[in-house]
Amino acid sequence: MADFYQTGVVTTLHRLTPNNVERLDADLERFARNKPIGLVLPALYSEFETLAMQRIVPELRKVRYLQRIVVALGRADRAQFEKARAYFKDFYTPVTMLWVDNPRIQGLLGVLEERGLSAGPDGKGRSCWLAYGYMLAKHDCQMLALHDCDIVNYDRQMLGRLCYAIAHPHLPFDFCKGYYARVTDRMHGRVTRLFVTPLVRALEGMAPGNPYLRFLDSFRYPLAGEFAMDIDLARVNRIPADWGLEVGVLAEVFRNCTVARTCQVDLMDNYEHKHQTLSTDDPAKGLARMATDISKSLFATLAAEGLVFTADHFRSLEVRYVRMAQDTIARYYADAMLNGLKFDRHAEELAVTVFARSLSAAAAEFVRDPRGLPLIPNWNRVLAAVPEFFDLLQDAVEREPRLATSVA
Repeated sequence: MADFYQTGVVTTLHRLTPNNVERLDADLERFARNKPIGLVLPALYSEFETLAMQRIVPELRKVRYLQRIVVALGRADRAQFEKARAYFKDFYTPVTMLWVDNPRIQGLLGVLEERGLSAGPDGKGRSCWLAYGYMLAKHDCQMLALHDCDIVNYDRQMLGRLCYAIAHPHLPFDFCKGYYARVTDRMHGRVTRLFVTPLVRALEGMAPGNPYLRFLDSFRYPLAGEFAMDIDLARVNRIPADWGLEVGVLAEVFRNCTVARTCQVDLMDNYEHKHQTLSTDDPAKGLARMATDISKSLFATLAAEGLVFTADHFRSLEVRYVRMAQDTIARYYADAMLNGLKFDRHAEELAVTVFARSLSAAAAEFVRDPRGLPLIPNWNRVLAAVPEFFDLLQDAVEREPRLATSVA
């Protein structure tokens, strides 16, 4: 059971009771009559061959308050697309399988490239962006939720808690971020614990009172892939195309949504999904690559807010980060000992060393090119360049055999 203490500037919605799923479902079915809810599921085909999807799909089959589900399927050939689509046969909610590698979809991305609008490289960011576009083109959802497809212990109550604050007619929120613990016999979430939080606090020391850093530090799990938002935010937010996606989304929310209309919600007692490798030998892979992309996203956002970075600033930041991360390890060690968890201090220190190298690499790249990888343009920008793009996108998706129809 969580405490009810409010920290930071973002409203926290705690898990104070077992909160039975039937009550949540009933409330959301009522709310959805006036505020239809869409669900976006970014998925790789490989995830359909895991136990996670074999749990997620039956749970979603029980949900009755969703207007539609869009599965943005990446890295799949035609045969794999058909297999993945079969998972959602006879769903209560209409399900659209948006096949990212569909030649027609790829052709539309080529049209944007010709107009000087890049949708970025293949990845989660592009998949989410395409799904948002399709949702907006359908004009029948007023909010959407998104969660990953590798959640081993998924429960539909998690989706209900994620949607509730945005769907409720008397609550003022436009964006809700999920958070949770990630613990088995040891603590997980190394990038959040040992990199993002110490880095944000190190940056705060260089820019005291910076409102974006204070906003970011208010989130208990800023790298969580689960959130819900008003559909208008899906229209105006730009999306990072790299592994800085979650931090970049929060930057866009900070830019386009007041803090008072932003909240975070405790989704579940514990969250278990696939674990990325640290990648000590190859900085272009695993958590090392993630830390680099997150750093560049943070630097770009802060530079846009007027913060000046020089080589000297970055050298100071790297030293300050390492010190704060080492202090953080000591805190987590004490927490682990009290709770009887395994704790490998050498592995934690090694992670900090790898993340420090990633930070240094990101700083060097930022000095060479402060603009970095451009964000995927928002949908208002796309429609200004190609007014008929929504119609073209719908046609490209729906010319595939119809996946499902709603059941009375």
